[in-house]
Formats: sequence, structure tokens, C-alpha cells
Amino acid sequence: MDESEDVPKDFIKLRSEKLSVDEVSELVVSPYCGAVSVFIGTTRNNFEGKKVIHLEYEAYTSMAESEIKKICRDVRQKWPSIKHIAVHHRLGVVPITEASVIIAVSSPHRAESLEAVMYCINILKASVPIWKKASSSLSSFPTMLLLKCCIVLFRHMVGSSQSCCQEMLLLTNSVHSIKCRA
Repeated sequence: MDESEDVPKDFIKLRSEKLSVDEVSELVVSPYCGAVSVFIGTTRNNFEGKKVIHLEYEAYTSMAESEIKKICRDVRQKWPSIKHIAVHHRLGVVPITEASVIIAVSSPHRAESLEAVMYCINILKASVPIWKKASSSLSSFPTMLLLKCCIVLFRHMVGSSQSCCQEMLLLTNSVHSIKCRA
């Protein structure tokens, strides 16, 4: 293969489908490189001592892609031997153990690709407009239903024609039907 046929490339993708480590790492393979370094950020089942059900990501897509392109340019300035860079980030709901972000970098030697991967993830998390929301068992309740529970308790305190238990049972059933539709 002629060197001109393997020009440095950046592969940037924001998508709602499940990410593939094989797909992302294969994008950066080059016969001129002896190293491919990969970072995989996955959803864990806890955050700050709370149980997490899943993560949910939103992005200002055009700006996020632009910022990731800047990161790739910075990487190439800091480590000129870097060949290919792939940054794939998932949007929407990401279940426990699935990948939220995969970054792969190829270079002739391992030191540059390892340093570049760490730089990419650190700058991405600090500057790219992608927002993460951790959903726990409590945070998955719609805010409106929590407000309704407060109203039921208040009405019970001041007296109501319907018993507090009956109203709570109705609310519990509506929470269950919303969870089943999600």
C-alpha cells in the first residue's frame, strides 16, 4: 500500500444505536501503525452511592461534532505521528454495561496512541456539549407524579372525600403503566 493511500482520517459519530468496539477499532487500523489504543466508557450500576438503572445522553449535535473535530486537530498537533482517530458517542438511553463512548487511535508506537486516547476522553468530557443524566429507581418517576403524591398527602392532612390509601393506589397504578410504556 502506498503511503498516500493511507492518509490520516478522523471518524466522528454520534448515534442512538448500540456502539461496537470492533467497528470503531477497525476504522483506525493501518499497516503503518504498530499500535491501536482504545478507550471504552461504559454505564456502571452506581453513581455517588446511588443505584443507576441507565444513563441517558443528549447533545447539541452540530456543536458536539465540531468540538470533537477540534480535539482531533489538537491531538494531531500534540502527537504528529497519530494516523487515525475514531470517536463514537452514544445518545439516548444507554443500559448498564453498554458502551457510552468509544475512542480509538492508531500510531506507529504505543506511547503516542495511549496518551492521545487519554487526552481525547478528558477533553471530550470537559468541553463537548454532550449531557449525561443518570436514572436511578427514584429519578425514573415522572416529576408530575411526585407532585401529585404531595398533593394527595396534603389533601389527606386537610380532609378529603377519598381516602389517602385509595388515591395513592391510583397513583401507583399510573406510575406502573407509565413505566411499562417506556
